[in-house]
Amino acid sequence: MTIGSGMLLLLLLPFCGSARAHNGDLTVRPTCKPGFSEEDYTALVSQNIMEGQKLLKVKFSGCPGKNGIRYETNNLDFKVWTDGTIYATHQQKGKKNASTDLASQPSDTLIPWRQPQNSNGLRRQKRDWVIPPINVPENSRGPFPQQLVRIRSDKDSEIHIRYSITGVGADQPPMEVFSIDPVSGRMYVTRPMDREERASYHLRAHAVDMNGNKVENPIDLYIYVIDMNDNRPEFINQVYNGSVDEGSKPGTYVMTVTANDADDSTTANGMVRYRIVTQTPQSPSQNMFTINSETGDIVTVAAGLDREKVQKYTVIIQATDMEGNLNYGLSNTATAIITVTDVNDNPPEFTASTYSGEVPENRVEVVVANLTVMDRDQPHSRNWNAVYRIISGDPSGHFTIQTDPVTNEGMVTVVKAVDYEMNRAFMLTVMVSNQAPLASGIQMSFQSTAGVTISVTDINEAPYFPTNHKLIRLEEGVPPGTALTTFSAVDPDRFMQQAVRYSKLSDPANWLNINATNGQITTAAVLDRESVYIKNNVYEATFLAADNGIPPASGTGTLQIYLIDINDNAPELLPKEAQICEKPNLNVINITAADADIDPNVGPFVFELPSVPSAVRKNWTITRLNGDYAQLSLRIMYLEAGMYDVPIVVTDSGNPPLYNTSIIKVKVCPCDENGDCTTIGAVAAAGLGTGAIIAILICIIILLTMVLLFVVWMKRREKERHTKQLLIDPEDDVRDNILKYDEEGGGEEDQDYDLSQLQQPETMDHVLNKAPGVRRVDERPIGAEPQYPIRPVIPHPGDIGDFINEGLRAADNDPTAPPYDSLLVFDYEGSGSTAGSVSSLNSSSSGDQDYDYLNDWGPRFKKLADMYGGGEED
Repeated sequence: MTIGSGMLLLLLLPFCGSARAHNGDLTVRPTCKPGFSEEDYTALVSQNIMEGQKLLKVKFSGCPGKNGIRYETNNLDFKVWTDGTIYATHQQKGKKNASTDLASQPSDTLIPWRQPQNSNGLRRQKRDWVIPPINVPENSRGPFPQQLVRIRSDKDSEIHIRYSITGVGADQPPMEVFSIDPVSGRMYVTRPMDREERASYHLRAHAVDMNGNKVENPIDLYIYVIDMNDNRPEFINQVYNGSVDEGSKPGTYVMTVTANDADDSTTANGMVRYRIVTQTPQSPSQNMFTINSETGDIVTVAAGLDREKVQKYTVIIQATDMEGNLNYGLSNTATAIITVTDVNDNPPEFTASTYSGEVPENRVEVVVANLTVMDRDQPHSRNWNAVYRIISGDPSGHFTIQTDPVTNEGMVTVVKAVDYEMNRAFMLTVMVSNQAPLASGIQMSFQSTAGVTISVTDINEAPYFPTNHKLIRLEEGVPPGTALTTFSAVDPDRFMQQAVRYSKLSDPANWLNINATNGQITTAAVLDRESVYIKNNVYEATFLAADNGIPPASGTGTLQIYLIDINDNAPELLPKEAQICEKPNLNVINITAADADIDPNVGPFVFELPSVPSAVRKNWTITRLNGDYAQLSLRIMYLEAGMYDVPIVVTDSGNPPLYNTSIIKVKVCPCDENGDCTTIGAVAAAGLGTGAIIAILICIIILLTMVLLFVVWMKRREKERHTKQLLIDPEDDVRDNILKYDEEGGGEEDQDYDLSQLQQPETMDHVLNKAPGVRRVDERPIGAEPQYPIRPVIPHPGDIGDFINEGLRAADNDPTAPPYDSLLVFDYEGSGSTAGSVSSLNSSSSGDQDYDYLNDWGPRFKKLADMYGGGEED
């Protein structure tokens, strides 16, 4: 892209010129001459000037002591700030000043320090550098480096100057995007620019002499990357989903699609426009929708959206930059899927005008008819779900209609039992609607109403007792055979000629009978209110009434008999047993009575002693406390300890009164100071004399003696069992025994034995003179070696046992024995054995030994006979 540039010439005149400078004193002193730093200012700008863009800066030098300098301009396109900066008041495109002369001033050379002399020979000093922005097109093809601008100082004719630049893109990342020739001041761009990566750069230019001394103040360089149309619009989503109600009017909003362009949105490169490319299906019109080219809003443009015909539209949207210019702009596409949502524009309609069903009487929760409907709206939505309502024919509310959630059918259900004898048929009028109301302008169809005929079938109903839980009242004790009441049932089947028979179902005490034909109740036994079968004075019995229908049916009824109490139970004395001290005035016996009857056939009770036998009233007396309690106590001063049966007559207050003579067993015993019976007294009171007590004690002593003798006998037997013979003659031992011999070896340390001590002693005298005690194995006897007596050739087994026991006792009683296990010697045997060498007991190597005799020794030696008694091996 070629940079469009022009020269803006502003004429600065005092007061009446383009710009004015005011100070506080209009008199100009000859020594002070105020004025602008330059006679004229020139700025190079692009053809497109943005609002607020800075162009250049002017300076006005006033006299010392004068303040309040203010700038003004009569050009409406520009204004001057108080610091002298000139900026654009609004955006300006394509304007070029008529006085611009590109040939007279090269656009790539900046001479900000030009200092011409005025007519009076005075030179105005330049105070600051004012450099317009530098525009660089992006994606330039080069060649690189490509010159952007040349910076010169008017002092380069006097001294050698070196130019440099600093900032982002020069000596800061990204590095070396721009470079400058230090001698000529030409600044270059070294590679293609990308505005989407970075839109502007801020550099500073420096001018120094050969010694590095600053010649001019640094100036700011603003480099703007000019946008090119190198980016296509990109949709935020490739697929957009929207919806619109069927039957919507033209202009109804559907959805918004959005595409973004990475190019400059202030230029045509980033200005995106939208249009609809295709619509599928093209029914009922090929242009059902339109799109706002700038906002991307999709709206309906035609009427006729019908979900029952077209449920979904697929629309291809194209976004193009360059303000939609298809010849120069870049484009991209996305897909908009528009779903036509359902509205309730189709009322449900019955598939038939009449329906019929049948229901047995006395049945509930039974579906008697299915009503089918048709609805063209979206299935399983509020616009499709059917709602059924019975508008006539069922004033008692016997039926309701439930909707099948799957099939949308209406299920006529019995919720209140129907009676064939009352209604043999029902004529219902049913209306169907939807859960959602119909759309505006849609009328209900005449097919949304239908008739339902329901026939009731008669079934055999069970007889019932009109007064179930029938209650009657009578006194207890009526004699058997007494007629109580008639408990009859009613058969509801009026149109069937059936007979009813009665029987007992529950009669806990078996007190009642019922007539099988008429239901008359009579007593079979005496009714007793005090029976365990009575609860709260009521006796219950259950009876069965059955007809002779097919199949037979039966009903039950409960008869409750309230029994009125009569005085038929005599009172009983309480308690039955008691104890009292043998002397009076120490304690008494509180007595009362219990009566199975109820008021008024119970207390107050009368307690009295009978006149026979006479000793009762002589020894005892009764004191009345109240209507229910009395006290029994001794009349005499002393009564011998023992058990006494005291008869007492108790009479209730019934009409007529009943009495009962009860016996209370009273234990008379000696008491301590607290009034409690002593132990001896209690025994004596139980009827045991002194002789009986002594006899019991003697028996206990004899029993303990026998137990003690048995324990002593068991201890002695146990001791004899442990001291019996240790060795048994082999010929007498016919049992198989495993004999275990204890090891006395302790490893290699126990193998160094003095075998000389195991030799047979030459004499046995030292045995007789040996002091008691036991020696260690490493001790050798001091003095004459003992001589052991010569034992018999065939020693008795008991001698060996005695010998071992004596050695054991000696070891246990030796105080010098170590407190650990060690090898002990019972005696030193000395040297010289009368026995020859055991080496003479050589094993026979002859093969003529016959072992066949082992077969005669029985089954225990069979294995040994097989090993040695077999024939010669091959």
